[in-house]
Amino acid sequence: MNSSTPNGHARHVSKEPDRRETELERSDRNWIDLLQELRVLQAGTQILTAFLLAIAFQPRFTDLDEFQRTLYLALVSVSILTTIASLLPVSLHRLLFRRRLKTSTVSIGDAMVRAVILGVSLATIGTAMLIFDFVVSRSAGIIAAAVLAVVLVVFGLILPLMVRRGTSSDESN
Repeated sequence: MNSSTPNGHARHVSKEPDRRETELERSDRNWIDLLQELRVLQAGTQILTAFLLAIAFQPRFTDLDEFQRTLYLALVSVSILTTIASLLPVSLHRLLFRRRLKTSTVSIGDAMVRAVILGVSLATIGTAMLIFDFVVSRSAGIIAAAVLAVVLVVFGLILPLMVRRGTSSDESN
């Protein structure tokens, strides 16, 4: 449903009873939501990256076999790229600031945050695999990675999709 504001701009009225906002107001709110998500993601990503970087300086690092070293380097790469990706929405905002492109900024920022979530998920699963592989066995590492992957898919993808299925796109914005 649309109505007009006193200045003539279209006002979108969502199905939520108390939320009446223009597209620009919705974009502003969505941008703030994305920034809040990024704050959580950045902290976790930076801590995980620091942990992985510190491993190389531990005395037992030389005990890693070829598979573990390869996995470690892949994890460090994913973690560093994810940390960089978590900073990109801020750069995007700076580049598009005051250009009346808030809706585009939110859309691109959303895609970047999704990529960061994927990177954090991969780095977390891989880190668990590396630790279980090193401490217990290769089989334990594979099992740990599989269990975490299932948990992430169920609670990070399937459950939200089930909830989303019951709502319209207006309500999910």
